Amino acid sequence: MKRLAAILALALPLPALAGAQIYEPLADSVRTALNAAVSDRSVPVLNFRDPEHAHRWLFEMSRRLAKRIPDRAARVQLLKTVHYEATRAGLDPQLVLGLIEVESGFRKYAVSSAGARGFMQVMPFWVRLIGRRGDNLFHLRTNLRYGSVILRHYLTLENGDYWRALGRYNGSLGQAGYPNSVLAAWRGRWKYDGPKA
Repeated sequence: MKRLAAILALALPLPALAGAQIYEPLADSVRTALNAAVSDRSVPVLNFRDPEHAHRWLFEMSRRLAKRIPDRAARVQLLKTVHYEATRAGLDPQLVLGLIEVESGFRKYAVSSAGARGFMQVMPFWVRLIGRRGDNLFHLRTNLRYGSVILRHYLTLENGDYWRALGRYNGSLGQAGYPNSVLAAWRGRWKYDGPKA
């Protein structure tokens, strides 16, 4: 028995010397902040012709979003990620901002009665369908990437018809309320006539 224990001890890796960390209960706000620090990643760059155009867009969109997201750093991170993921999917970032306004009211941890999650209210079945096991739909970039890819899919399916694509996105195809609300938010509150990407 001692011989077997010695063989097993040699086969197992040595324990890491990681200090005296112990589990301590954390407040929800602390846990949320730590989760955000290790989960969300800033996007590489804004996809504009020049830095001045990027600065103007970011300034204007940040000004419009300030009442909903008072924390400047969180607001800028959201806007940079929206711009990156939307343009990556071939979407107008302002359309995505209109969709987020209607879907979640710019609440990162919003959950609908149907179970849709995050800023863009992505349904969990999409993770099984097109994602990777373990993808967290509350992570900023993950949520915006899924939502943008799904909306692009529906726009392609509907030959560029925003009204029908938005209806599909929301699961309300043929009903006017949702697509009209997103289109009104896009054109009324998020339209930007400044420099284009």
